[in-house]
Amino acid sequence: MNFSNDNGGLGLTSDQTEKVLQFQDLTGIEDMTICRDVLQRHQWNLEVAVQEQLNIREGRPSVYASESRPPAVINDHLGQLVYFTPPTDGSGSGFQRYFRALFGFMWNVCYNTILTIIQLTQRLLRLEHRPRTDAVQEVLDFIQVYEEKYGCEHPVFYQGTFSQVLNDAKRELRFLAVYLHNPEAVDTDQFCQRTLSNLEVIRYINNNFLFWACSSGSDEGRRTMNAVRCGHFPFMAILVLKDNRMTLVGRLEGYSDPDLLLQRLRTVVNEFEVNLIQARTDRFEQSINRSIRQHQDEAFLESLKADQLKEKLKAEHRRAEEEERNRREEEARAEQERRSALQKEKLDSVDKVPSEPEASHPDAVQFVFKLPSGIRLERRFLKSHSLEHVFYFVFCHPHSPDSFEVTTNFPKRVLRCRPGHGETLEQAGLKNREVLFVNDLDA
Repeated sequence: MNFSNDNGGLGLTSDQTEKVLQFQDLTGIEDMTICRDVLQRHQWNLEVAVQEQLNIREGRPSVYASESRPPAVINDHLGQLVYFTPPTDGSGSGFQRYFRALFGFMWNVCYNTILTIIQLTQRLLRLEHRPRTDAVQEVLDFIQVYEEKYGCEHPVFYQGTFSQVLNDAKRELRFLAVYLHNPEAVDTDQFCQRTLSNLEVIRYINNNFLFWACSSGSDEGRRTMNAVRCGHFPFMAILVLKDNRMTLVGRLEGYSDPDLLLQRLRTVVNEFEVNLIQARTDRFEQSINRSIRQHQDEAFLESLKADQLKEKLKAEHRRAEEEERNRREEEARAEQERRSALQKEKLDSVDKVPSEPEASHPDAVQFVFKLPSGIRLERRFLKSHSLEHVFYFVFCHPHSPDSFEVTTNFPKRVLRCRPGHGETLEQAGLKNREVLFVNDLDA
């Protein structure tokens, strides 16, 4: 599909369509509507939109979000490389140069002293200082003015504040080049038009540095000037992570043509690249150590979980055994109580058995009881005695079952021998001599 001709149905100009296609290639976003909306939100500034999306994708804060606390800038006065080119108008040579340097030094000392006193006074009086300017907007405004005056051929400007670029340079372990622009200074226009627009300079800076620039007349620029101790313009400071601190290792003051600037930048990079290599090695070792600790922690947690599971299973097993033991003890206690109650009931039931009549009594009936254990019992009852009396006689015997029934031999029938049943032996058809069987109902 030729988006350049039909604009993909988005109603864009050819220039806007080209930016949408470039944004799509750089970010990998397939939906062109989303690409268009993002570019529109950033006033069709392709660099800002792409950096914003990359920041979001890498989990970094938006350049428009509130910035985190910047790392401190350390001035390594003994170790840094300082390059100075006198201004072409001669103002930086001879006695005037030394006078300007001495005046600048005294100014910085006085300025820092007064600023420190003001800050301490504000803290003591609990007065919060709130900047009235938008630092990000100041940077963006500078970039817009710069491009309007010098064109778009320049190293990629970082779209954010000085604090954010410091944090990113520290996080990404890259050199940071800070350019402070003073349009009124001698040689500034020539430096921007000839040196910073040189393709080889642009390529080298983009490949090796994060490049941040701001106007020295803005609040953000003045704060940065104080942090990097800006001297003569054009001014460029080179910072790198050294001993885990962002350190100013190179100062380039005054005009430099493209070849001279490249030579100085390469010298600084060659001199201090070892710090980045060491930092990368340290971070790699820290990453390996964190990974090892993480694996050890995971293994420890797995082992701990396994031990906890074993202890849990053991506790459940002990609890189950204890419950089973308690259940058996309860059943044994209940059984013992039942037997004790049954034994007491048997003893109490002895009085309910009538006296045995004489064998010569005309109404006497001779019974032979066969217990399940094989024991034979003989007993005489009167015909007028009830089956309840027969029940109590069998029940009171030590070898009788706890629950039983009494049956005749032939014809076989079950006698209703139970407590409370008043049927007499004569009514039950039992006469003279009978053989009765006691059957265990629990067997």
